Amino acid sequence: MNDVKKTGSDVVLLFILLLAAFLYGFGIWNDHYVNTYYTTAVGSMLQSFHNFFFASLDSAGSVTVDKPPVTFWIQTLSAWIFGLHGWSVILPQALAGVGSVLLVYLLVKPSFGRTAARLAALAMAATPVAAAVSRTNNIDAMLVFTLLLAAWFLFKGTRQHRTGSLLTAFGLIGVAFNEKMLQAYMVVPAFYLFYIVAAKVNWKKKTGVLAACTAVLLVISLSWAVIVDSIPADKRPYIGSSGTDSVLNLAFGYNGVSRLTGDRSTGGGMPGGGGFGGFGGQMPGMNGEMPPFGGGMPGLNGEMPAMDGAGGQGSPDGQRQGSDDGTRGQQGTGGGARGGDSGAASRGQNVPGAEDGGGMPPAQGGGQGAGDGGMPGAWPDGGGRQFGGADGSRGMPGGGMFNTGTAGPLRLFQQELSGQSSWLLPFVLFGVIGIFTSLRRRHFTMQHKEALFWLSWLVPAMGFFSIAGFFHQYYLIMMAPPVAALAGAGWFKLWHYYKERSGWLSWLLPAAVPATAAFQWYIIRPYDSTIGSGWSIGVLAAGLAAALLLIVLRMLKGRGKPALVHAAAVAGLLVLLIGPLYWAFTPITYGLNSMTPAAGPDSSNSGGFGVGGGRNASTGVNGELLAYLKEHNTGEEYLFAAMDYGTAGPYIIDKGEKVVILNGFNNSDVPYTTESLQALVESGKVKYFLVTSGGMGGGRGGNSGITSWITENGTEVPSADWQGTVTGGAGGTLYEVHLD
Repeated sequence: MNDVKKTGSDVVLLFILLLAAFLYGFGIWNDHYVNTYYTTAVGSMLQSFHNFFFASLDSAGSVTVDKPPVTFWIQTLSAWIFGLHGWSVILPQALAGVGSVLLVYLLVKPSFGRTAARLAALAMAATPVAAAVSRTNNIDAMLVFTLLLAAWFLFKGTRQHRTGSLLTAFGLIGVAFNEKMLQAYMVVPAFYLFYIVAAKVNWKKKTGVLAACTAVLLVISLSWAVIVDSIPADKRPYIGSSGTDSVLNLAFGYNGVSRLTGDRSTGGGMPGGGGFGGFGGQMPGMNGEMPPFGGGMPGLNGEMPAMDGAGGQGSPDGQRQGSDDGTRGQQGTGGGARGGDSGAASRGQNVPGAEDGGGMPPAQGGGQGAGDGGMPGAWPDGGGRQFGGADGSRGMPGGGMFNTGTAGPLRLFQQELSGQSSWLLPFVLFGVIGIFTSLRRRHFTMQHKEALFWLSWLVPAMGFFSIAGFFHQYYLIMMAPPVAALAGAGWFKLWHYYKERSGWLSWLLPAAVPATAAFQWYIIRPYDSTIGSGWSIGVLAAGLAAALLLIVLRMLKGRGKPALVHAAAVAGLLVLLIGPLYWAFTPITYGLNSMTPAAGPDSSNSGGFGVGGGRNASTGVNGELLAYLKEHNTGEEYLFAAMDYGTAGPYIIDKGEKVVILNGFNNSDVPYTTESLQALVESGKVKYFLVTSGGMGGGRGGNSGITSWITENGTEVPSADWQGTVTGGAGGTLYEVHLD
């Protein structure tokens, strides 16, 4: 850890880390529920070790969240220490974000020098998507930190021939797998390739080490999944969003291949690559397009009617129809029946036809925004860029259903995605040319090998996001480390050629600056009406001015003062960080949707959280209901049972109450059948059931078999006794069920 100790003397680095801490942490104390799906799970995990181990969504251990538990274990530990608050579940991700900035510095410095490492760290800190996602309790900031820590052990183990460090590196990828499953494996080719080309040992040694590393990787990756899947289904929660009650299916289906193909049918999600299940991939009668609702569903009073069995919703990781992606949706608190019917199949079995069918967005007050996202509940700006481009269009064909543009080789340069992590890609291209121009068979240096590592991380990530069937904008944080590292390393090589006047290579730096500035102008320009044209013009002008200075200094007959030349070269990259740095501040200045975080001046369009933010459209706890339930509790373990996490969450989070959630996030989730629900009531653990309807997000609201059983066996409690004046998500019908 000597490298870490030495950083304390680098004042510039300390300033960069403080900047990152501000970007990632300022104002997080104003975000009450954050991603409510995940915060509800943390509240439940605090209540018992059983819930903690399985990452149970509810107090009764009925169903898990749709991700593995490692990040939630860390969040629960933070909540145990500091109390359960929005900021306490965000804190681990904010610290991980700052840690990622430090790790980029430590990874770049040994081969490319301190200045390059500082610039790389600053580029990482200023990556807009990193700032956005690190301010939430979504998983991705922790995932990137874990992978960067693995890369640090990989570099160290390769340089120093330490097998233990290499095993640790691959073991950490296994840990990352238990944070977000197959997404962690995106970097595995880079790890193998780097060790093969950089390790100065014979092939026999390399083969043995890589075999051992692979074994460690697989054992750690699959350990939790194998343990959970080997436990009888009636002894553990249902595996949320898996479709088959299997962690392995969740990992390789819903959280794996389906992300690339867009076919969500494996987990009860979105067949047809982003369409609407049951309608051939289109909305019925709409020719596959969403009509301009102007902020909500017209004439429905914030509620969607039942769609004859097509019960849709967002998903915990943000998808419509019980799948993983959706646009950055308005977060409400209601939940409710979705109309989907998963039948009364036995718990632990896949239910044919249980896939979510075309869920529609709840209007304001109508439901919880989907875990990582979900369809927007209401569009305060009348549409904005929820689906479309910066021009305000929001038709799905233009911007993609999840505002991720159109699949193709230039997807990352389209307006929908370029503002998240693509700002420096042109500069990186010039830098890579500079780095590998000097490559010779007998001149394959550690600089070349490390640059190859970062390219092997970046290129597969870019390839995936260019063609993937669905993902959220904030997934692009996976590109942030290699872009930042290659920007710093590339600057080092371009500066070297520029300083030494190495023929045509010396012109790469003066060319890279204006080319990148022009691309950044393209990113900012569509927002001129929102933020003023000064930003786009200023960034372009600064880039051109820096390039002109570099050209003038290059053309001078004398070499000029070395300090001036170096300062001009540094300034050439610094001016290119003005745009992304401004974008990185937008989650603070414009607000942030914590369910599906993204940076940009439109980041709060779906109801976000700024410095003075809070949970948007939140009804929270119904005090009248809480008082009634506590007064009439006769020893039952659970205060009541709710149809979805959107209804139950505030009681678990704010009050620490034990609440049963009858449904997972997807229609394929069947944590309860009528038989198992009857057994729960007969055991004396719960007697009150709050049946809600109309909300399309926040969990699927229940299947008709469960709802019918409750209404047939329960006695309706007059609303005047418990509802008070609260309406919306905290409304519904309260039933008392006694089985004698």
